[in-house]
Amino acid sequence: MTGSVDVADLIRQSREGRARAVARLISLVEDASPVLREVSAEVAPLTGHARVVGITGPPGVGKSTATSAVVRALRQQGNRVGVLAIDPSSPFTGGALLGDRIRMQDHALDTGVFIRSMATRGRLGGVAWATPPAIRVLDGVGFDVVLVETVGVGQSEVEIAGLADVTVVLLAPGMGDGVQAAKAGILEIGDVFVVNKADREGAQAAVRDLRQMISLGTPREARAYEEPARWRPPVLTTVASTGQGVDELLDTLERYQQWAEGSGELRGRRLRRAQREIETIAMTALRERMGDLTDGRRLDELAAAVVDGRLDPYGAADEMLAALAASSRSSDPPA
Repeated sequence: MTGSVDVADLIRQSREGRARAVARLISLVEDASPVLREVSAEVAPLTGHARVVGITGPPGVGKSTATSAVVRALRQQGNRVGVLAIDPSSPFTGGALLGDRIRMQDHALDTGVFIRSMATRGRLGGVAWATPPAIRVLDGVGFDVVLVETVGVGQSEVEIAGLADVTVVLLAPGMGDGVQAAKAGILEIGDVFVVNKADREGAQAAVRDLRQMISLGTPREARAYEEPARWRPPVLTTVASTGQGVDELLDTLERYQQWAEGSGELRGRRLRRAQREIETIAMTALRERMGDLTDGRRLDELAAAVVDGRLDPYGAADEMLAALAASSRSSDPPA
């Protein structure tokens, strides 16, 4: 227990299904609370069980409706489901509407569903900075599936591919042809493609274009192999507002999970996810230490030296790192 926050008790309550305790833990993460390290240490032995599903795509394709339909289907299977719905922050006010929970009111009274809207706070990539530790918390407190619905800003959505075990890319008829899909970069991040609003005109043309682009992006030698040697992203159709096609989507996600576990892809993705999280935490700590060391003055001096031509940026960075190393040695306890 640290201060007035009993982390162990919050985790215990969260694992018992108390939504208020889960919300408190996520708030500690978002606020970068002083007990964040304790939260991370307490949940670490409990993680590794939840499936993390990323849902992304351009604005207007029905991501929130599709996410709600997937939650409903997962609950029918008996899964406990956590949803992190990322909303963009205003570049002018810094605020965010956090409106995805409004669209998912069907699950508001379901104790087996936890929905949290998170603001990007200016971060690019379609996810909030707190998304990785929030995923870890939801995993650790017993959620079977964690759905991460991204902002929906198109080309900068690629970060979700590094956070999720499987990435579902939603498109809709009339949103552009397969070339536009390739330009947006979504062909590289998608494990499963879904043409939503498939009851509209042009749906089959969108499916055809996507399949053609995926085929062109598949190396010729890889086309001769069948699963589990290589996963070839399927293109499905759904009408999320009615639930049409959602069962097929879940079956495909289950099939992907089995392939990913058997091929080692799942383990590889989770290792890469952990590496990025470690790097982010280390770099943040390094920047804070540099700020404490120099109080901005030394950095100003080095910047002036670069502008005046007395130093190049690499030499200036070397001096900053040398000062940091000297500070670390001086703070080490005597042997």
